[in-house]
Amino acid sequence: MPYDFDLICIGSGPAGQRAAIQAAKLGKRAAVVEKRREVGGVCIDTGTIPSKTLREAVIGIVHESRGPFAERNGIRDQSPITAERLLRRVDETVRREQEVVEDQLCRNGVTILSGQGRFVDAHTIGVNRERTEQTYTTEFALVAVGTNPAVPPGVTVDGEVVMTSDDVIKLKTIPKSMAVIGGGVIGIEYASMFGQLGIDVTVIERRDRPLEFVDNEIVVELAHQLRDRGVSFRLGETVASVTVEGRRAVIQLESGKRVAVDIALYSAGRAAATEGLGLEAIGVTVGERGKIIVDAAFRTVVPNVFAAGDVIGAPSLAATSAEQGRLAARAAFGVSTGPMPSHFPYGIYSIPEISMVGPTERELTAAKVPYETGVARYREIARGQILGDDSGYFKMLFHAETRALLGVHVMGTYATELVHIGQAVLALGGGLDYFLETVFNYPTLAECYKVAALNAANKLQS
Repeated sequence: MPYDFDLICIGSGPAGQRAAIQAAKLGKRAAVVEKRREVGGVCIDTGTIPSKTLREAVIGIVHESRGPFAERNGIRDQSPITAERLLRRVDETVRREQEVVEDQLCRNGVTILSGQGRFVDAHTIGVNRERTEQTYTTEFALVAVGTNPAVPPGVTVDGEVVMTSDDVIKLKTIPKSMAVIGGGVIGIEYASMFGQLGIDVTVIERRDRPLEFVDNEIVVELAHQLRDRGVSFRLGETVASVTVEGRRAVIQLESGKRVAVDIALYSAGRAAATEGLGLEAIGVTVGERGKIIVDAAFRTVVPNVFAAGDVIGAPSLAATSAEQGRLAARAAFGVSTGPMPSHFPYGIYSIPEISMVGPTERELTAAKVPYETGVARYREIARGQILGDDSGYFKMLFHAETRALLGVHVMGTYATELVHIGQAVLALGGGLDYFLETVFNYPTLAECYKVAALNAANKLQS
């Protein structure tokens, strides 16, 4: 008996979307199941797109109209900053991106099935909508449901006083104070945004430093800049309880300290949104926080069931999720392809933004790899002066013997764009000599590569 589809993807975020389109490009009948009102998954609904758009709204309103850039250019904007004003651009961007994703799926002949998906068996997907369920058969299935914010047991999230990152884009008013519980990527991004708005922000992190995987010099400088904006850090602290007293959140720390704020924002990791999928019924293995365990081809223990994106864990980036979905679809249909790229960039959309590709100095030291650094500062770069960014920091790491490029670490304006030059050189096996012999446009931030390369060359000759 023929199947209804060749591939059904549960979830229409970056992984599900890319997998379905890849299957369609291979001439297969593909469908995506989406429980939300619109396609795009967490990425477009509450995650990447809304948060990064909010960041741009903050920069546009605060930095460009009231900050140092505005002062230098004689700009004065005293109109009040309201939640409605900030989120107006978010709503518009989310809507447009959802339209783009839906159009891409439809143009490629991908069927959109609206409702909550679950496995009836390994080849049958039930789609529940308005208390009725329609079943569809498929040769292959891909789980790409993403994640939900993780909240400790006993903590009640009301979405107004105690909230998660999913609730930020629903803010009704701008608070005067906020505590961000968790110093990871999402926590630091929101702490920097609200700090830029002049809100009294406290970051509570149980580790001794935020953003543990990021270059130490960059983390130190970022923390310094955030403190200048009124963001305080309570590091090495564990939250014992969070309660609501009146209209304020009261956070009790195990050390005995007490923090009272208008809003407590939980940003302590995320858990796979696998509940209710029926994975246990087909024998799919899940690990910590519900993450699905897969092999190098993104195949689960059930041969025809694949999983990709945040639901399988790190690196949990929209860009890598999309590539995982594409590779999973190709593997399902036996199309030869290369492995998942190892040199992919991380982007942290704090203010200022951070990006990196390759290992940090700490990792190279632990691996006993001899290296040298090359540094450039935005204040030395004409484009940095034009942009009004005199605190940007750029660093490249080179092998001390072979001169091969090992990593690039950036903090400053357009860091997430600038890093891609280094990513390309790293993937192609280039090194210091490439940067020394290359001419970059002037004035651009890309000139950082030349300045940093000259800095490294001087160190290697000394």
